[in-house]
Amino acid sequence: MRVGPGSPGMARLEVVYQGAGIDPAILDRIFEPSFTTRSVGDGRGVGLGLSISHSIVAAHGGTLTVGSEVGKGSTFRTELPVVDP
Repeated sequence: MRVGPGSPGMARLEVVYQGAGIDPAILDRIFEPSFTTRSVGDGRGVGLGLSISHSIVAAHGGTLTVGSEVGKGSTFRTELPVVDP
């Protein structure tokens, strides 16, 4: 995880996952509600986590994006407005 300044007026949080990466053919869909690449059931998710996270961040004036390379992993980047104390 990395935390620091983002775009002007924004704070950035990055979560780096060094796994298999995300297939470019589905990358544009991962924030869609109920989108999943695995079978549903037996305690597995139903494809709502990233969609809910995206909605919460957007509701607070921020962005949630992902960069990925198959075989190398993914980086999820959240930027939220800086608030004066």
